[in-house]
Amino acid sequence: MSRPSSPEGLATSSSPAAGQVSAGNTVWADIRALLPNTKEDLKLDFSEKVEESVISLLQQARDLLYGAGSLCSGSTKETCLQVSEIIIDYSWEKLNIGTWRDVDKDWRRVYAYGCLFKVLCMCSKQGTIADTIRVCDMGLLMGASILDNILVRIINVLQKHLTYGKRSAEKDTKESHRKKIRNDHTTIPSVKSEEVIPQLHCPSLEHFRENYMIPQKPVILEGIVDHWPCMKKWSLDYLRQIAGCRTVPVEVGSRYTDEEWSQTLMIVNDFIDQYIVNKNSIGYLAQHQLFDQIPELKQDICIPDYCSLGEGEEDDITINAWFGPEGTISPLHQDPQQNFLVQVIGRKYIRLYSPQESENLYPHETQMLHNTSQVDVEDPDLVKFPKFERAAFQACILTPGQVLFIPVKYWHYVRSLDVSFSVSFWWS
Repeated sequence: MSRPSSPEGLATSSSPAAGQVSAGNTVWADIRALLPNTKEDLKLDFSEKVEESVISLLQQARDLLYGAGSLCSGSTKETCLQVSEIIIDYSWEKLNIGTWRDVDKDWRRVYAYGCLFKVLCMCSKQGTIADTIRVCDMGLLMGASILDNILVRIINVLQKHLTYGKRSAEKDTKESHRKKIRNDHTTIPSVKSEEVIPQLHCPSLEHFRENYMIPQKPVILEGIVDHWPCMKKWSLDYLRQIAGCRTVPVEVGSRYTDEEWSQTLMIVNDFIDQYIVNKNSIGYLAQHQLFDQIPELKQDICIPDYCSLGEGEEDDITINAWFGPEGTISPLHQDPQQNFLVQVIGRKYIRLYSPQESENLYPHETQMLHNTSQVDVEDPDLVKFPKFERAAFQACILTPGQVLFIPVKYWHYVRSLDVSFSVSFWWS
């Protein structure tokens, strides 16, 4: 796996200009307050899977940080920066050997520490705050939590000092207006009465459990998220303000089964400009735990009360963001957990097939895509997949404020009809 575009290798200066010292020192003071008081308190405990030479590099970076001159000296800062980049580069190779699920968590922690030490070297230089946030995000995306999620807390400090470039008020107004208008040129599939997924307004927990959860029947819930702040606050402007400089993974291509499909990393502002506003091609911020990365957005949503009917704890619930333009497609697939799909912005066309229809849906034979159908749902090749025509399904146009319950292992196909933002909750 080749290394994606990342903020590694940024230049630093040995000492800021006179007019920059105050701002740099203010940032450094705020961030320094987040660190343990002594180097002994910044423990570097790793398993034997991490080589002694790597632990020595981590200890060297820590010692430079807590040394007599701290990072005030240009030479000390430069040395610490070099050491941190060696740690980042070496651990990056470890992260990209084999499959992600097989990566040892300690190597993710090593990578996060490398990012932390690099951030501490960068934070005193005015004008690099956005770049410093990118390094933090790489640590969050590829690393593991360290020092009570310190990278998230550092980002919170950095964003207070970040000066956003002024945007044209007229441009912002046009973008907001465009987002709020439905795409009237999109072909809207008709949903026959016999295919319609039932709708309920604020059912009791007991009613939902007895009539839908236990028998595993899909249902659309209404009136349960109207009070969520995201339903009124979220817009392109708001997402730019809260998350514009944050680095996120983006899927490029309309669906992940296409040969030309790929993934990349970019900041949210660039994603909005390239794929939402200008619509150069299809890009999708899909199945990403954005709310762990950006807690400010998590404050705008809630975990549905119905999740309490599951066997797991609240911490076991996986919350994913799905943000993209009209035309993004999730091919027909199934997931191993119950799912509440909350529609916040835009509309989505969704088809559901019972697990009992699996034989008619032609799952891929490869292990990687065994949970995904080979059939193009809206343009099926019935010569190649003749039994697909027999498969019974339910369908809906999911609109803002609606919540679709997708039972575990239910096959589902999703196509966005507008610029869309959905939030999914996977629970046991």
